[in-house]
Amino acid sequence: MPTILFIAGWRFFFYSNEKHEPIHIHCKKAEKECKYWLDTENFDIKEAYIFNMNNKDKRQVKKIIFEYFELIEEEWNRIQRRR
Repeated sequence: MPTILFIAGWRFFFYSNEKHEPIHIHCKKAEKECKYWLDTENFDIKEAYIFNMNNKDKRQVKKIIFEYFELIEEEWNRIQRRR
């Protein structure tokens, strides 16, 4: 499970066995967790699932994803090439 970012207590990571899924990022902080799909053509994200998060948590995670969108995309592609 490669960790891409660790910001404000949030860990942003990929699962190594999700090679056949579209680009996405998992986020976890204590008992809170979520997954977002990245739409690289339109610079957008879509919520895949949310667990135990309030609206403030969701806004914070989305903001971080958008700030590091290109890095997440680059890391996803780099990790997928190594498989």
